[in-house]
Amino acid sequence: MSADRDYYETLGVPRDADAATIKSAFRKLAMKLHPDQNPGCKVSEEKFKELGEAYAVLSDPQKRALYDRHGKAAFQGGGPGAGPGAAGFSDFSDLFNEIFGGGFEDMFARGRGGPRNGPERGADVRYDLESTREHAFRGADRESVAPRAQAWQPCRGSGSEGNAPLETCRTCNGAGQVRASQGMFRIVRTCPACHGRGQAIKNPCRACGGRGLTQNERKLSVKIPAGVEDGTRIRLAGEGDMGLRGGPPGDLYLFLSVKPHQLFERDGADLYCRAPAPMCKAALGGEMEVPTIDGERAKVTIPPGAQTGRRFRIKGKGMTHLRAKERGDLHVELLVETPVNLTAKQRKLLEEFAKDCGEEAHPQSKGFFDSMKRFFEGASEGPSR
Repeated sequence: MSADRDYYETLGVPRDADAATIKSAFRKLAMKLHPDQNPGCKVSEEKFKELGEAYAVLSDPQKRALYDRHGKAAFQGGGPGAGPGAAGFSDFSDLFNEIFGGGFEDMFARGRGGPRNGPERGADVRYDLESTREHAFRGADRESVAPRAQAWQPCRGSGSEGNAPLETCRTCNGAGQVRASQGMFRIVRTCPACHGRGQAIKNPCRACGGRGLTQNERKLSVKIPAGVEDGTRIRLAGEGDMGLRGGPPGDLYLFLSVKPHQLFERDGADLYCRAPAPMCKAALGGEMEVPTIDGERAKVTIPPGAQTGRRFRIKGKGMTHLRAKERGDLHVELLVETPVNLTAKQRKLLEEFAKDCGEEAHPQSKGFFDSMKRFFEGASEGPSR
């Protein structure tokens, strides 16, 4: 351990920490620095040893009192705490046996269980499904083709050629785990030969490569609920990859992407669209029909003199709320359209109209040019003194 490294600093606790705080800090760091979590890392191994030394002293009231008075010198040379067993434990196995309630070599093996030669649940599968805005509004029943890993029939999912019986793994002797010595530590790891199953395939199936599964496609009937949004996830239980050795299948997760609509944009349950209106109708006022997402038409009353950007709200003509009967609103933004491709007669009429119109007919233009006039008049007078 570093000569100038304080035991309290090693554990990350204050000098007045109680026994419970010290024990909790040690447990957390021991899990993080254990060599099984950091295979081959010499730095972690050295820190792990430092951690054990620090805890062995600070967890013992007598040793801690000596350390607080004399520092590490209390356990070195002729110090009052020197001698065999000064750290308080004969070896690290005793230390971990006290803290974790079991042998050192079993600390990280707990929870793993024995060999995993029983049924294994299949993997979950993600599948992207594209939908239209109309389907998202009404809901729809879709036929789709999705991938799925299924048991390979020639070997019946065993992965063994001809479905021959599996053999006990020679590397772990069927335990599913192997123990190895790493310096002063004994490490427990999942068997690399059988991947924790405890059984090995002598002759892997040539068709599936020993996996026991083959990738297929199958047709699915998918019900898209009304009101779904882009990115909605639909879970189909049991429709994922098949499990190994008779295990249950995983789940299939459908991620919906909704195509952009040529007329409508969506924000929550509300829809937005831009509707062009002829200049004369915008000037005179009147009614205008606009399409709705359900394929019908709705009427909008345009007041005389309406300008581009004027918005109208049509209640209950937006998208369906997911799992509800209510609908959002449709917001229509007016776009006043200037006439083009005029005939000679139409052009002449517009010229006469323009001559006859006074400033009162174009209040925004009048206000703009008045402001521009004042701006240039102020600029010509120069900065005020």
